Amino acid sequence: MKNYVFWIFGILQSVSLGLIIFFLFQTLKNISSAQSIGLDTQILLSISFPLFLLITEYLIYSKIPNRESDA
Repeated sequence: MKNYVFWIFGILQSVSLGLIIFFLFQTLKNISSAQSIGLDTQILLSISFPLFLLITEYLIYSKIPNRESDA
């Protein structure tokens, strides 16, 4: 059960972080007259960083011993 909760909230967190990163770069591009990064780099950063964060959180979460099985 705890594994399902982790994946539900982990995916929601990663999607929301990806959207925040995407719209942050989009807003910065609209504000400044010079283009800082292209759309392909913007999409790559919006996907790769939250995905890396989700994998890292899962690796940390999977190392924590299950307290229910110890009892």
